[in-house]
Order: sequence, then C-alpha cells, then structure tokens
Amino acid sequence: MTIDSGARTLKILVCGGGIAGQALAFWLAGAGHRIVVVERFPALRATGAQVDLRGQGIEAVERMGLLDAVRAKLVDEAGVSFVNAKGAARGTIMANTSGRGRQTLTSEYEIMRGDLVRVLHDATKGDVDYVYGTSVERFQQDGERVVAHFADGSSDEFDLLIGADGQGSRIRRAILPYGSADPYWPVGIHMAYWFVPRIASDDNIRDTYHATRGRMIMRRSHNPTETQVYFVLRETSAEASAIHREPLERQQRFWAERFRDAGWQTERFLDGMRTTESFYSQEVLQVRTRTWSKGRVVLVGDAAHCASPYSGMGVSGALVGAYVLAGEINRHADDPATALANYDATVRPFADEIQATVRPRLLRLGMPKTQLGIDAFHSLTALACSLRIPELVAKLSKEDRGGGWPLPDYPELDGASRSTSGA
Repeated sequence: MTIDSGARTLKILVCGGGIAGQALAFWLAGAGHRIVVVERFPALRATGAQVDLRGQGIEAVERMGLLDAVRAKLVDEAGVSFVNAKGAARGTIMANTSGRGRQTLTSEYEIMRGDLVRVLHDATKGDVDYVYGTSVERFQQDGERVVAHFADGSSDEFDLLIGADGQGSRIRRAILPYGSADPYWPVGIHMAYWFVPRIASDDNIRDTYHATRGRMIMRRSHNPTETQVYFVLRETSAEASAIHREPLERQQRFWAERFRDAGWQTERFLDGMRTTESFYSQEVLQVRTRTWSKGRVVLVGDAAHCASPYSGMGVSGALVGAYVLAGEINRHADDPATALANYDATVRPFADEIQATVRPRLLRLGMPKTQLGIDAFHSLTALACSLRIPELVAKLSKEDRGGGWPLPDYPELDGASRSTSGA
C-alpha cells in the first residue's frame, strides 16, 4: 500500500520482536512507513508454549489476511479434562467449535507461540528491518525526534519509539514518573512450563490435575513427539516471587521441591525437566499503569497492559493494540500527540475489560489447598459437565472475552494486508 501523498512517512523504532512488535510492524510497514525492529535475542525468538486467539484477536488476524496461515498451524486440542491421581477424567469441557458465542477453556484457535511468531515474521521480513542481538539502553527525545542509544554502542534517530518488550518492559520503566515502582499486579500464582517427550497416552485433550497445597499440573500435547507440562503454584511467599530471577538450576530445584510428592505423573514430568531445553518460570501478574506514552515514546502489548495467562486474551490484546496503534499513527502521522492520545482512549476500555476477567478470588477457588476442597471441586465439575453446562453457556453467550468492544476500522490500513501478507 502507498500512503496518501499528503501524509508523512515516519521512521519508527519498535523494541521487541515478539507478537505485538511484529504485528505492529506489519501494519505500519504495509502503510509505507520505515520500520526498524530491535530484538535483544540473537535470532528470531520463535519459542514458547501454547497460546490462543479469541474474539477481537481473531478479527485482527483476519484483517491482516493471515487467518489461513494461522489455521494451518493450529494445535489439535479438543477440550480440557480434570483428572484424579489415577488419571481418570472427572469432567471434560470441550472446545466451542460452533462459530458463535464464547470460547471455553480451549479456544477454537490454539497455536504454539513460536508458530504464530513465524507467521508474522514471514509476512513482514521483506518490508521491515530486523536487528537482532541488541536492545535500547537509553534514549532522549524532544518535540521532533527520539534518539535511541543501543547496547552495541550505536545510535540512531526516529520519529517514534515503541516499547513492545513485554511485561518486564525497560521502555516502560524509562517513561514512568521518577521513583515509580513497576506497575505489577500479582494474583498470588506462579507458573513454570517445559516440554517432555510425548507418550502413547498423551491425547488431544488437555489434562488438568490438582494436588494439595494449592498445586496444579497441566499436560497438553502439541505435536507427535512433544508434550507441554505446566506446574502452577498458589503461593504468596517472597521466595516464590524471587525465584523467577534466579539461575536456571535454582528455579528447577524450587519447582521440584514444591511438587515432588504431588502424585499423578509428577515423576515423569520432573525427569523431563532435568533435560528439557524449553524451561520457563514466571509469576502470574498483570501490568496496570495509566502511563502508556510520554512524548514520542509509547507502549503496546504486555508492556502496556499485560492481562496474565488467565485472561485468555494476552495475545489477542496484543494484536488488537498493535492494530489500533498503527491505525492512529498512520491516520495522524503529522501529529503524534493526537495519535497516541487516541490510541490510549480507544484501547484502554478494552484492556480494562480483559484485565477485569481475572479475579484472584475465583482463581484461588480453582486451586484448592486441601483434599476436601479438591474433591468438592471435582464433584461440582463432574456434575456441570454431565449436564453439559459449560458448553451450553459458551454457545448461548452473546459475547466472547473482551465484551462487546468493537474493533475499530482503519480503512487507511486496508491495503497493508494485501501488500505484505504475500511477502
């Protein structure tokens, strides 16, 4: 697409080559702007666990012209079972594949993060300058430009700098008022995941197992040879919050100690943890800040409004935010202040809505600490599933997560999907 002859072509720096950063680059590059994406990893970071698309996120991908490419990479996950220590299902909630209503615990669009990253990269690599192995160390800005100084000692000038660098965003820390703490809103839950070899009994239903002391294990399989393992822990200790910044060996020791007596397939999963190359540990939290921009610097995706994995809308929220930010920048290329203000005013109600779906009290109810609580949870789940209540609620719901918030239309970007999706 060629932008209007009267509009200004911008030079924009995007910090972070993940889903939000690449989606934003897709729209802006397709609209004719010069986009540079810097990623601190030495190569495309096409790794990570399973993610899903829901509601407005599916619509955003469709507008990109990439829905068929995403469908070709979908994971076969038919539903979620809650199992006991013997692996017997107490209740199973199937995915809502009716094409209407609300998605259940399993989305109709489940995909590995790495596959989604590669789909976006394939659609942008011919139009975007990707720079790997460096990051923005600091920047200065005035009313006309942003000067970014990189970790490799180089520097360059840009019209805008966009932080798409995740929930731990360095760009966010730089634009927050002096002395502000990172705007993290913890929910009292921690999570680790890794991949193990798949065995014959690992089917296309996600297994969820509860153990006492607020522990939960999930098993889901995404290809013929690999199975994903998730250990989830309900704990509010300082040790649990700090462990995610410790060396890998200490992280794995922490999770092994917390789960060693959990039962079910714990020993198999711990054995796999010792040799996996995909281990990741994190605290489940949200990013809640009223500061999304300062001058010519702005945040997008998890850097602005991380909703946590329990929202089910983290990736969809990133795709929506990228689309709206690109639309406003392109529409107001000569007036960045108006573009960023409109982006904030448009997306914030949606971000607030998806963050509000995460209710810590309900999450704690779903992770009982006693065997009595687990038995009660399983009994209620078994009853609800036998009556098909979850599936009926999903199909009869008028809206998916994100409420009835309508994805805005930016006709100026219509040609972006046509010009870049075939790159």
